[in-house]
Amino acid sequence: MTADSLKQQLRRTTRRDLWLTLAPAVLLLGAAFVAAFHFIKPAPPKTLVLAMSPDEGGFRYYARKYQDFLARHGVTLELRSTKGSIDNVALLSDENSGVDVAFVQSGTVAGDKAQNVVSLGSLSYVPLWVFHRGEPLEDVRELKGRRIAVGPEGSGTRALALTLLKANGVDAEPTQLLPLERDEAVEQLKQGQLDAVFLISPAESPIIHKLAAVPGIRLLSFSRAEAYSRRFTYLSRLVLPRGVFNLAADIPERDVVVVAPTANLVARDSLHPALAYLLMRAASEVHGKAGLLDGASEFPAPRETGFPLSSEARRYYEAGVPLLQRYLPFWAANLVDRLWVMLVPIIAVMVPLFRIVPALYQWRIRSRIVRWYARLKEIEIQLDENPGREMLEDMLKRLEEAEREVNRIPMPLSYAENLYFFREHIEVVRRRLIRRLSGGLEGVEGHVHHATAQ
Repeated sequence: MTADSLKQQLRRTTRRDLWLTLAPAVLLLGAAFVAAFHFIKPAPPKTLVLAMSPDEGGFRYYARKYQDFLARHGVTLELRSTKGSIDNVALLSDENSGVDVAFVQSGTVAGDKAQNVVSLGSLSYVPLWVFHRGEPLEDVRELKGRRIAVGPEGSGTRALALTLLKANGVDAEPTQLLPLERDEAVEQLKQGQLDAVFLISPAESPIIHKLAAVPGIRLLSFSRAEAYSRRFTYLSRLVLPRGVFNLAADIPERDVVVVAPTANLVARDSLHPALAYLLMRAASEVHGKAGLLDGASEFPAPRETGFPLSSEARRYYEAGVPLLQRYLPFWAANLVDRLWVMLVPIIAVMVPLFRIVPALYQWRIRSRIVRWYARLKEIEIQLDENPGREMLEDMLKRLEEAEREVNRIPMPLSYAENLYFFREHIEVVRRRLIRRLSGGLEGVEGHVHHATAQ
Protein backbone atom coordinates (compact mmCIF):
# COMPACT_ATOMS: atom_id res chain seq x y z
CA MET A 1 0.00 0.00 0.00
CA THR A 2 1.45 3.37 -1.04
CA ALA A 3 1.85 6.37 1.24
CA ASP A 4 -0.90 8.28 -0.62
CA SER A 5 -3.39 5.45 -0.24
CA LEU A 6 -2.55 5.21 3.46
CA LYS A 7 -3.21 8.92 3.88
CA GLN A 8 -6.55 8.64 2.07
CA GLN A 9 -7.56 5.67 4.17
CA LEU A 10 -6.54 7.54 7.31
CA ARG A 11 -8.72 10.53 6.35
CA ARG A 12 -11.71 8.30 5.58
CA THR A 13 -11.35 6.40 8.81
CA THR A 14 -10.92 9.56 10.85
CA ARG A 15 -14.06 11.08 9.34
CA ARG A 16 -16.01 7.91 10.02
CA ASP A 17 -14.83 7.83 13.62
CA LEU A 18 -15.75 11.44 14.12
CA TRP A 19 -19.25 10.93 12.73
CA LEU A 20 -19.84 7.77 14.72
CA THR A 21 -18.73 9.59 17.86
CA LEU A 22 -20.56 12.85 17.22
CA ALA A 23 -23.83 11.39 15.91
CA PRO A 24 -25.15 10.29 19.35
CA ALA A 25 -24.14 13.66 20.80
CA VAL A 26 -25.96 15.51 18.03
CA LEU A 27 -29.05 13.37 18.58
CA LEU A 28 -29.00 14.11 22.31
CA LEU A 29 -28.66 17.85 21.64
CA GLY A 30 -31.55 17.65 19.18
CA ALA A 31 -33.70 15.88 21.75
CA ALA A 32 -32.85 18.54 24.34
CA PHE A 33 -33.73 21.28 21.86
CA VAL A 34 -37.08 19.67 21.02
CA ALA A 35 -37.90 19.21 24.71
CA ALA A 36 -37.03 22.84 25.49
CA PHE A 37 -39.01 24.08 22.49
CA HIS A 38 -42.01 22.05 23.64
CA PHE A 39 -42.15 23.84 26.99
CA ILE A 40 -41.25 27.37 25.90
CA LYS A 41 -44.00 29.87 25.20
CA PRO A 42 -44.36 30.97 21.57
CA ALA A 43 -43.39 34.44 20.45
CA PRO A 44 -45.93 37.10 21.46
CA PRO A 45 -48.49 38.09 18.83
CA LYS A 46 -48.06 41.37 16.98
CA THR A 47 -51.68 42.42 17.51
CA LEU A 48 -53.80 42.90 20.63
CA VAL A 49 -57.51 43.65 20.86
CA LEU A 50 -58.70 45.94 23.66
CA ALA A 51 -62.36 46.27 24.64
CA MET A 52 -63.51 49.60 26.09
CA SER A 53 -66.53 51.83 26.40
CA PRO A 54 -65.94 55.19 24.70
CA ASP A 55 -68.34 56.96 27.09
CA GLU A 56 -67.12 55.41 30.34
CA GLY A 57 -64.20 56.40 32.54
CA GLY A 58 -62.29 58.33 29.89
CA PHE A 59 -61.27 55.02 28.42
CA ARG A 60 -61.20 56.28 24.83
CA TYR A 61 -58.49 58.82 25.71
CA TYR A 62 -56.43 56.21 27.54
CA ALA A 63 -56.83 53.70 24.71
CA ARG A 64 -55.23 56.07 22.22
CA LYS A 65 -52.27 56.60 24.54
CA TYR A 66 -51.83 52.84 24.80
CA GLN A 67 -51.99 52.54 21.02
CA ASP A 68 -49.16 55.02 20.61
CA PHE A 69 -46.98 53.32 23.24
CA LEU A 70 -47.45 49.80 21.87
CA ALA A 71 -46.90 50.98 18.29
CA ARG A 72 -43.44 52.22 19.30
CA HIS A 73 -42.64 48.63 20.32
CA GLY A 74 -44.00 46.98 17.19
CA VAL A 75 -47.37 45.89 18.59
CA THR A 76 -50.70 46.97 17.07
CA LEU A 77 -53.53 47.67 19.52
CA GLU A 78 -56.99 47.31 17.98
CA LEU A 79 -59.93 48.92 19.80
CA ARG A 80 -63.37 47.38 20.16
CA SER A 81 -66.15 49.63 21.42
CA THR A 82 -68.64 48.17 23.90
CA LYS A 83 -71.49 49.37 26.12
CA GLY A 84 -69.44 49.11 29.29
CA SER A 85 -67.44 47.14 31.83
CA ILE A 86 -69.80 44.18 32.17
CA ASP A 87 -69.75 43.62 28.41
CA ASN A 88 -65.95 43.87 28.46
CA VAL A 89 -65.62 41.13 31.05
CA ALA A 90 -68.02 38.92 29.11
CA LEU A 91 -65.90 39.35 25.97
CA LEU A 92 -62.73 38.43 27.83
CA SER A 93 -64.35 35.27 29.15
CA ASP A 94 -65.42 34.23 25.67
CA GLU A 95 -62.48 32.46 23.98
CA ASN A 96 -63.98 33.13 20.55
CA SER A 97 -64.43 36.89 21.03
CA GLY A 98 -60.89 37.76 19.98
CA VAL A 99 -60.56 40.26 22.86
CA ASP A 100 -57.28 40.09 24.82
CA VAL A 101 -57.49 42.97 27.30
CA ALA A 102 -60.07 45.48 28.49
CA PHE A 103 -60.63 48.58 30.58
CA VAL A 104 -62.99 47.76 33.44
CA GLN A 105 -64.33 49.77 36.31
CA SER A 106 -63.70 48.37 39.79
CA GLY A 107 -66.74 46.91 41.46
CA THR A 108 -67.97 45.39 38.22
CA VAL A 109 -69.81 42.23 39.16
CA ALA A 110 -69.76 39.77 36.28
CA GLY A 111 -70.52 36.50 38.09
CA ASP A 112 -69.65 33.46 35.98
CA LYS A 113 -68.58 35.81 33.19
CA ALA A 114 -65.42 36.65 35.16
CA GLN A 115 -63.84 33.23 34.65
CA ASN A 116 -60.30 33.24 33.23
CA VAL A 117 -59.97 37.01 33.74
CA VAL A 118 -57.05 38.50 35.70
CA SER A 119 -56.11 42.02 36.71
CA LEU A 120 -52.99 43.87 35.57
CA GLY A 121 -53.64 46.63 38.08
CA SER A 122 -55.60 49.80 38.79
CA LEU A 123 -54.90 52.76 36.51
CA SER A 124 -56.57 55.84 38.00
CA TYR A 125 -59.49 57.14 40.00
CA VAL A 126 -62.67 57.58 37.94
CA PRO A 127 -65.07 59.40 40.28
CA LEU A 128 -68.82 58.99 40.29
CA TRP A 129 -70.31 62.37 39.45
CA VAL A 130 -73.95 62.98 40.34
CA PHE A 131 -75.25 66.13 38.68
CA HIS A 132 -78.74 67.27 39.59
CA ARG A 133 -81.14 70.20 39.36
CA GLY A 134 -82.66 72.05 42.29
CA GLU A 135 -81.46 72.62 45.81
CA PRO A 136 -78.07 71.24 46.97
CA LEU A 137 -78.12 67.57 47.93
CA GLU A 138 -75.82 65.73 50.30
CA ASP A 139 -76.57 62.11 49.45
CA VAL A 140 -78.15 59.91 46.80
CA ARG A 141 -80.95 58.94 49.19
CA GLU A 142 -82.38 62.41 48.57
CA LEU A 143 -83.00 61.43 44.92
CA LYS A 144 -85.97 59.23 45.79
CA GLY A 145 -88.91 59.72 43.44
CA ARG A 146 -86.92 61.59 40.78
CA ARG A 147 -86.08 60.91 37.14
CA ILE A 148 -82.48 59.67 37.07
CA ALA A 149 -80.25 58.64 34.16
CA VAL A 150 -78.12 55.75 35.42
CA GLY A 151 -76.37 54.67 32.22
CA PRO A 152 -77.07 52.04 29.57
CA GLU A 153 -77.35 48.30 30.18
CA GLY A 154 -73.97 46.59 30.58
CA SER A 155 -72.16 49.74 31.67
CA GLY A 156 -70.12 50.13 34.82
CA THR A 157 -71.88 53.44 35.50
CA ARG A 158 -75.25 51.72 35.69
CA ALA A 159 -73.88 48.92 37.88
CA LEU A 160 -72.46 51.35 40.45
CA ALA A 161 -75.46 53.67 40.36
CA LEU A 162 -77.88 50.81 41.01
CA THR A 163 -75.66 49.52 43.81
CA LEU A 164 -75.73 52.86 45.66
CA LEU A 165 -79.38 53.54 44.99
CA LYS A 166 -80.39 50.08 46.17
CA ALA A 167 -78.27 50.41 49.30
CA ASN A 168 -80.27 53.57 50.13
CA GLY A 169 -83.62 52.05 49.18
CA VAL A 170 -84.36 54.52 46.41
CA ASP A 171 -84.14 52.17 43.40
CA ALA A 172 -87.85 51.37 43.27
CA GLU A 173 -90.87 53.44 42.29
CA PRO A 174 -91.69 56.25 42.35
CA THR A 175 -88.02 56.72 41.35
CA GLN A 176 -87.56 56.43 37.58
CA LEU A 177 -84.24 54.92 36.43
CA LEU A 178 -83.54 55.62 32.76
CA PRO A 179 -80.89 53.69 30.70
CA LEU A 180 -79.73 56.68 28.68
CA GLU A 181 -76.40 57.11 26.90
CA ARG A 182 -74.09 59.76 28.32
CA ASP A 183 -74.56 62.51 25.74
CA GLU A 184 -78.33 62.09 25.65
CA ALA A 185 -78.54 62.10 29.44
CA VAL A 186 -76.47 65.29 29.72
CA GLU A 187 -78.61 67.05 27.12
CA GLN A 188 -81.86 66.08 28.84
CA LEU A 189 -80.50 67.29 32.19
CA LYS A 190 -79.66 70.66 30.66
CA GLN A 191 -83.17 70.94 29.21
CA GLY A 192 -84.80 70.05 32.54
CA GLN A 193 -86.19 66.70 31.34
CA LEU A 194 -84.15 64.86 33.99
CA ASP A 195 -83.62 65.52 37.67
CA ALA A 196 -80.22 63.84 37.97
CA VAL A 197 -77.60 61.97 35.97
CA PHE A 198 -74.88 59.57 37.10
CA LEU A 199 -71.59 59.83 35.23
CA ILE A 200 -68.25 58.09 35.73
CA SER A 201 -65.33 59.96 34.25
CA PRO A 202 -61.86 61.29 35.18
CA ALA A 203 -61.74 64.68 36.91
CA GLU A 204 -59.88 66.02 33.85
CA SER A 205 -62.76 65.19 31.48
CA PRO A 206 -63.98 68.27 29.55
CA ILE A 207 -67.61 67.16 29.74
CA ILE A 208 -67.45 67.23 33.57
CA HIS A 209 -65.95 70.71 33.56
CA LYS A 210 -68.57 72.03 31.15
CA LEU A 211 -71.50 70.47 32.99
CA ALA A 212 -70.28 71.85 36.33
CA ALA A 213 -70.41 75.36 34.82
CA VAL A 214 -74.02 75.13 33.56
CA PRO A 215 -76.32 77.43 35.58
CA GLY A 216 -78.98 75.58 37.56
CA ILE A 217 -77.04 72.30 37.62
CA ARG A 218 -75.34 71.27 40.86
CA LEU A 219 -72.75 68.65 41.74
CA LEU A 220 -73.73 66.36 44.61
CA SER A 221 -71.21 66.23 47.48
CA PHE A 222 -71.30 62.88 49.30
CA SER A 223 -71.57 63.69 53.00
CA ARG A 224 -71.39 59.97 53.80
CA ALA A 225 -68.54 59.14 51.40
CA GLU A 226 -66.53 57.52 54.20
CA ALA A 227 -69.40 55.13 54.89
CA TYR A 228 -69.63 54.18 51.22
CA SER A 229 -65.89 53.48 51.03
CA ARG A 230 -66.17 51.20 54.08
CA ARG A 231 -69.18 49.32 52.76
CA PHE A 232 -67.83 49.03 49.21
CA THR A 233 -64.07 48.52 49.42
CA TYR A 234 -63.50 49.26 45.75
CA LEU A 235 -64.61 52.88 46.35
CA SER A 236 -62.38 55.67 47.66
CA ARG A 237 -63.36 58.95 49.29
CA LEU A 238 -61.84 61.93 47.45
CA VAL A 239 -62.20 65.67 47.83
CA LEU A 240 -62.44 67.93 44.78
CA PRO A 241 -61.09 71.32 45.92
CA ARG A 242 -63.10 74.48 45.40
CA GLY A 243 -62.29 76.26 42.14
CA VAL A 244 -60.14 73.45 40.74
CA PHE A 245 -62.12 73.32 37.46
CA ASN A 246 -62.00 77.08 36.88
CA LEU A 247 -60.23 79.37 39.31
CA ALA A 248 -61.51 82.56 37.71
CA ALA A 249 -65.16 81.46 37.79
CA ASP A 250 -64.69 79.61 41.11
CA ILE A 251 -66.03 76.28 39.79
CA PRO A 252 -66.93 74.34 41.76
CA GLU A 253 -68.00 76.95 44.27
CA ARG A 254 -67.25 74.69 47.26
CA ASP A 255 -65.25 71.60 48.13
CA VAL A 256 -67.01 68.54 46.70
CA VAL A 257 -66.65 65.09 48.22
CA VAL A 258 -66.96 62.26 45.71
CA VAL A 259 -66.68 58.49 45.80
CA ALA A 260 -64.47 56.95 43.17
CA PRO A 261 -63.95 53.47 41.81
CA THR A 262 -60.79 52.88 39.80
CA ALA A 263 -60.22 52.24 36.14
CA ASN A 264 -58.53 48.88 35.81
CA LEU A 265 -56.70 46.97 33.13
CA VAL A 266 -57.81 43.35 33.00
CA ALA A 267 -56.80 40.58 30.64
CA ARG A 268 -57.46 37.00 29.70
CA ASP A 269 -55.30 34.70 31.82
CA SER A 270 -53.71 33.29 28.65
CA LEU A 271 -52.20 36.66 27.68
CA HIS A 272 -48.55 36.28 26.70
CA PRO A 273 -46.31 37.29 29.65
CA ALA A 274 -44.16 39.57 27.47
CA LEU A 275 -47.27 41.51 26.38
CA ALA A 276 -48.51 41.69 29.97
CA TYR A 277 -45.26 43.39 30.99
CA LEU A 278 -45.42 45.70 27.97
CA LEU A 279 -48.98 46.76 28.86
CA MET A 280 -47.96 47.52 32.44
CA ARG A 281 -45.06 49.61 31.15
CA ALA A 282 -47.60 51.50 29.05
CA ALA A 283 -49.77 51.95 32.13
CA SER A 284 -46.84 53.40 34.07
CA GLU A 285 -46.14 55.91 31.32
CA VAL A 286 -49.78 56.91 30.75
CA HIS A 287 -51.05 56.94 34.35
CA GLY A 288 -47.92 57.66 36.41
CA LYS A 289 -48.27 61.45 36.35
CA ALA A 290 -50.18 63.51 38.89
CA GLY A 291 -53.73 64.61 38.10
CA LEU A 292 -56.50 66.58 39.77
CA LEU A 293 -57.22 63.63 42.07
CA ASP A 294 -54.29 61.24 41.43
CA GLY A 295 -50.92 61.66 43.08
CA ALA A 296 -47.67 61.29 41.15
CA SER A 297 -46.67 57.61 40.84
CA GLU A 298 -49.84 56.58 42.70
CA PHE A 299 -50.90 54.55 39.69
CA PRO A 300 -50.72 51.96 38.30
CA ALA A 301 -51.13 49.98 41.51
CA PRO A 302 -52.23 46.50 42.64
CA ARG A 303 -55.49 47.69 44.23
CA GLU A 304 -58.62 45.67 44.83
CA THR A 305 -60.41 45.24 41.51
CA GLY A 306 -62.63 42.21 42.01
CA PHE A 307 -60.31 40.10 39.83
CA PRO A 308 -57.21 38.14 40.89
CA LEU A 309 -53.89 39.85 40.21
CA SER A 310 -51.89 38.06 37.52
CA SER A 311 -48.50 36.57 38.39
CA GLU A 312 -46.76 38.94 35.93
CA ALA A 313 -48.47 41.95 37.53
CA ARG A 314 -47.45 40.82 41.00
CA ARG A 315 -43.80 40.53 39.93
CA TYR A 316 -43.99 43.88 38.13
CA TYR A 317 -45.25 45.74 41.19
CA GLU A 318 -42.70 44.03 43.44
CA ALA A 319 -39.58 44.21 41.25
CA GLY A 320 -40.39 46.59 38.40
CA VAL A 321 -39.66 46.13 34.70
CA PRO A 322 -37.95 42.80 33.84
CA LEU A 323 -34.18 43.17 33.49
CA LEU A 324 -34.00 42.47 29.76
CA GLN A 325 -36.77 44.95 28.92
CA ARG A 326 -34.92 47.68 30.81
CA TYR A 327 -31.96 47.64 28.43
CA LEU A 328 -33.15 46.01 25.20
CA PRO A 329 -35.91 46.78 22.72
CA PHE A 330 -39.07 44.78 23.31
CA TRP A 331 -38.53 42.34 20.43
CA ALA A 332 -34.87 41.77 21.38
CA ALA A 333 -35.66 41.28 25.08
CA ASN A 334 -38.34 38.74 24.23
CA LEU A 335 -36.05 36.87 21.83
CA VAL A 336 -33.21 36.67 24.37
CA ASP A 337 -35.62 35.57 27.08
CA ARG A 338 -36.98 32.75 24.93
CA LEU A 339 -33.52 31.66 23.78
CA TRP A 340 -32.24 31.66 27.35
CA VAL A 341 -35.02 29.33 28.43
CA MET A 342 -34.12 27.04 25.54
CA LEU A 343 -30.39 27.17 26.24
CA VAL A 344 -30.66 26.03 29.85
CA PRO A 345 -31.54 22.38 29.10
CA ILE A 346 -29.26 22.35 26.05
CA ILE A 347 -26.29 23.52 28.13
CA ALA A 348 -27.17 20.91 30.74
CA VAL A 349 -26.69 18.28 28.03
CA MET A 350 -23.68 19.87 26.34
CA VAL A 351 -21.48 20.14 29.44
CA PRO A 352 -21.38 16.35 30.03
CA LEU A 353 -21.02 15.74 26.29
CA PHE A 354 -17.87 17.88 26.16
CA ARG A 355 -16.30 15.34 28.50
CA ILE A 356 -17.84 12.19 27.07
CA VAL A 357 -17.29 12.79 23.34
CA PRO A 358 -13.45 13.11 23.45
CA ALA A 359 -13.24 10.07 25.71
CA LEU A 360 -15.49 8.10 23.38
CA TYR A 361 -13.43 9.11 20.35
CA GLN A 362 -10.20 8.11 22.12
CA TRP A 363 -11.73 4.76 23.05
CA ARG A 364 -12.67 4.08 19.42
CA ILE A 365 -9.11 4.80 18.26
CA ARG A 366 -7.44 2.74 20.98
CA SER A 367 -9.89 -0.15 20.56
CA ARG A 368 -8.33 -0.96 17.18
CA ILE A 369 -5.06 -1.78 18.90
CA VAL A 370 -6.40 -3.07 22.19
CA ARG A 371 -8.05 -6.05 20.53
CA TRP A 372 -4.62 -7.15 19.23
CA TYR A 373 -3.37 -7.32 22.79
CA ALA A 374 -5.60 -10.38 23.21
CA ARG A 375 -3.55 -12.22 20.55
CA LEU A 376 -0.32 -11.01 22.13
CA LYS A 377 -1.45 -12.26 25.53
CA GLU A 378 -2.43 -15.63 24.01
CA ILE A 379 1.11 -16.07 22.60
CA GLU A 380 2.65 -15.24 25.99
CA ILE A 381 0.48 -17.79 27.76
CA GLN A 382 1.43 -20.47 25.25
CA LEU A 383 5.08 -19.51 25.65
CA ASP A 384 4.89 -20.23 29.39
CA GLU A 385 3.71 -23.80 28.61
CA ASN A 386 7.14 -24.80 27.15
CA PRO A 387 5.98 -25.51 23.55
CA GLY A 388 8.12 -27.39 21.06
CA ARG A 389 10.18 -25.82 18.32
CA GLU A 390 7.44 -26.21 15.71
CA MET A 391 4.97 -24.48 17.99
CA LEU A 392 7.47 -21.72 18.72
CA GLU A 393 7.97 -21.06 15.01
CA ASP A 394 4.18 -20.89 14.50
CA MET A 395 3.90 -18.45 17.39
CA LEU A 396 6.63 -16.30 15.85
CA LYS A 397 4.74 -16.24 12.53
CA ARG A 398 1.54 -15.21 14.28
CA LEU A 399 3.40 -12.46 16.10
CA GLU A 400 4.85 -11.10 12.84
CA GLU A 401 1.41 -11.28 11.23
CA ALA A 402 -0.08 -9.28 14.11
CA GLU A 403 2.63 -6.67 13.72
CA ARG A 404 1.92 -6.33 10.00
CA GLU A 405 -1.81 -5.96 10.58
CA VAL A 406 -1.36 -3.37 13.29
CA ASN A 407 0.99 -1.37 11.06
CA ARG A 408 -1.85 -1.15 8.52
CA ILE A 409 -4.27 0.38 11.04
CA PRO A 410 -4.95 4.04 10.09
CA MET A 411 -4.03 6.03 13.15
CA PRO A 412 -4.25 9.84 13.64
CA LEU A 413 -0.92 11.37 14.53
CA SER A 414 -2.21 12.54 17.91
CA TYR A 415 -2.82 8.90 18.87
CA ALA A 416 0.24 7.34 17.14
CA GLU A 417 1.95 6.66 20.49
CA ASN A 418 -0.53 3.83 21.06
CA LEU A 419 0.76 2.13 17.92
CA TYR A 420 4.39 2.45 18.97
CA PHE A 421 3.66 1.18 22.46
CA PHE A 422 2.11 -1.95 20.95
CA ARG A 423 5.11 -2.48 18.68
CA GLU A 424 7.41 -2.27 21.72
CA HIS A 425 5.34 -4.90 23.46
CA ILE A 426 5.53 -7.12 20.37
CA GLU A 427 9.29 -6.73 20.41
CA VAL A 428 9.45 -7.90 24.02
CA VAL A 429 7.53 -11.09 23.18
CA ARG A 430 9.57 -11.62 20.01
CA ARG A 431 12.83 -11.53 21.94
CA ARG A 432 11.51 -14.21 24.29
CA LEU A 433 10.52 -16.39 21.35
CA ILE A 434 13.90 -15.98 19.65
CA ARG A 435 15.76 -16.84 22.84
CA ARG A 436 13.64 -19.95 23.24
CA LEU A 437 14.25 -21.00 19.62
CA SER A 438 18.01 -20.44 19.93
CA GLY A 439 18.19 -22.62 23.02
CA GLY A 440 19.04 -19.64 25.27
CA LEU A 441 18.91 -19.40 28.99
CA GLU A 442 15.18 -19.15 29.11
CA GLY A 443 14.84 -22.43 27.23
CA VAL A 444 17.35 -24.19 29.49
CA GLU A 445 15.53 -23.02 32.55
CA GLY A 446 12.35 -24.35 31.04
CA HIS A 447 13.84 -27.85 30.54
CA VAL A 448 15.28 -27.93 34.05
CA HIS A 449 11.92 -26.92 35.47
CA HIS A 450 10.23 -29.61 33.41
CA ALA A 451 12.69 -32.34 34.57
CA THR A 452 12.30 -31.34 38.18
CA ALA A 453 8.54 -31.52 37.87
CA GLN A 454 8.82 -35.10 36.59
